[in-house]
Amino acid sequence: MSWSERLAELGITLPEVVPPLAAYVPATRHGDLIYTAGQLPIVDGELRVHGKVSETAEGVVHVDTAVELARLCALNGLAAIDSLVGIDHVERVVKVTGFVASAPGFSAQAAVLNGASLLLGEIFGDAGRHVRSAVGVAELPLGAPVEVELVVAVH
Repeated sequence: MSWSERLAELGITLPEVVPPLAAYVPATRHGDLIYTAGQLPIVDGELRVHGKVSETAEGVVHVDTAVELARLCALNGLAAIDSLVGIDHVERVVKVTGFVASAPGFSAQAAVLNGASLLLGEIFGDAGRHVRSAVGVAELPLGAPVEVELVVAVH
């Protein structure tokens, strides 16, 4: 089964590629690797949610919401890859790097990034298993709560 068939089986449609917000490209290829720019949870040209992630504080993004946002970021990354080489050329996911705009005291960045990692596992199975970094930061572009970068090997 191809990856595009797997996406269809899961009922997942890749979004349109998010246009760059500054002087960069959404994805680039070097040899057999594709690197994506940091992808924000943008849907139809709009940042889905603003704020910092916390488990308890009011007025910030709850962890469950942030997990879903990380999933959206990964989908945006896959769209960038698809537009560059076609999703069916992905051999495997190599690395995921995620940044979480964290409220003071928040330390569950790894749980947030599971949104991206679990999606990649759903789609690619064993080829979706990857190394990962989950980093807490003070701020992200546009006030986004989550940003995700992907590195995939292609053939």
